[in-house]
Amino acid sequence: MTNTIGTNGLDGADATTSNGGGSAESWFEALAKAWGSALDAEAQKISDMSGQISAGSEDPSQVALLTAESQRMAFMANSEATSVSSVGDALQTMARKQ
Repeated sequence: MTNTIGTNGLDGADATTSNGGGSAESWFEALAKAWGSALDAEAQKISDMSGQISAGSEDPSQVALLTAESQRMAFMANSEATSVSSVGDALQTMARKQ
């Protein structure tokens, strides 16, 4: 998942993503879309692992791996919320100073 985010300032007129998500309105939106793609991929991985366990593969090692992936998802979700919130707050501060 490689992202190319334009550097045209806050208006983001040249902001694009190359991860198949199409064109973003701004680099802030591109950031959110990149996080969303990463979270979607992690959620799919967890869903696949859960399906294997539901299908009868209840090995303790499989359950441990699922637990680890769930913790990774929680970490990623927390990181996403923090980073998007921090950038949003910074943009709000910049907008007030203009």
